[in-house]
Amino acid sequence: MTQQNDNIDNMPNQEEEIDLLELARKLWDSRRMLIRWGIAGAVIGLIVAFSIPREYTTTIKLAPEANDGKAASGGLEALASMAGISMGTGGGADAVYPQLYPDVVSSVPFVVGLFDVNLVDKEGNATTVRQYLEEDTSAPWWSAIMSLPGTVIGGVKSLFTSDDEVAEGDSINIFHLSPKENDIVLALSSRISANVDTKTSVITLSSTMQDPVVSAMLADTIAMRLREYVTEYRTNKARQDMEYAQKLNDEARDEYYKAQQRYADYTDKNQGLILRSAQTERDRLQNESSLAFNLYNQTAQQLQMAKAKVQQTTPVYTVVQPATVPLRPSKPSKVLILVGFVFLAVVAASAWILFGKDMVNSFRNKKVEKSEEAEK
Repeated sequence: MTQQNDNIDNMPNQEEEIDLLELARKLWDSRRMLIRWGIAGAVIGLIVAFSIPREYTTTIKLAPEANDGKAASGGLEALASMAGISMGTGGGADAVYPQLYPDVVSSVPFVVGLFDVNLVDKEGNATTVRQYLEEDTSAPWWSAIMSLPGTVIGGVKSLFTSDDEVAEGDSINIFHLSPKENDIVLALSSRISANVDTKTSVITLSSTMQDPVVSAMLADTIAMRLREYVTEYRTNKARQDMEYAQKLNDEARDEYYKAQQRYADYTDKNQGLILRSAQTERDRLQNESSLAFNLYNQTAQQLQMAKAKVQQTTPVYTVVQPATVPLRPSKPSKVLILVGFVFLAVVAASAWILFGKDMVNSFRNKKVEKSEEAEK
């Protein structure tokens, strides 16, 4: 009884082994077809690989300074205490922290700001980012075929649209981009990127263009614009405080000069008088001059502290890896495309040999049987 059960358990494995051998035999018998399909896939892969334009990627790495609020503000607090000025120890949270830099770089205002950046290609021709994307960027030949229906529809629409409606102004309205401007924004956004390493806080900026020199210049511009954006944001409050302190200092200086001049004029006119009322007036003017000087001195100290605060809040970035002109294209990977098409062709041929041919023959046989039954 036990031997019979073992034989029954072994039957599915034997049938499965027989099926695998049968599939392998079918593939071996049709090896010439597999080779032909593989060669066809290789030819198509080569055509596709050489039809895709070469693109070059430039990478820049920035390391921001370590932000320790207590250590950084310790010196300023000591100077403020010496000047009799109280600085709050509680610092506000930075709304633009490094993890948001990718969103900043891909935002519409940042991308539109790159349109008019002046560039020079590898041949020495001057151009701008927008002009380069519109006129000097090529696409595979099948892109023209796929975009042909949209081009025809756009041409038909333009026949029924007045020139005033389709005319584009010199300035770009970020709130309402035209379709052409929106396409350029999307194209440029896909070619630039920013990544932040959460462990080391190293910022990696990259740009991909079909010209290596344009790619390097654009990456360098992105790094400069990002530093300017972050610096503008972080020092905005400090610069406003400095401007207000400058205004108070100017007003206090003017008041001090006026009080000093009034005291000097009164002293010159009443130098020989010994009246008590004259001495009282002179003392009053002298006290006003002293108070005006003390106020002027205090606002001057506040102004110096405000200037130091602007310097202290200005971020500093160390360029770990500067922009260099890439020597080799980053894509397309011709070998990967070739292997992929050969693999797909062989898989498709194997599926046809193992399953497709039998399904088609079975369908034809059923159709023939139905037709014979209908004739009878």
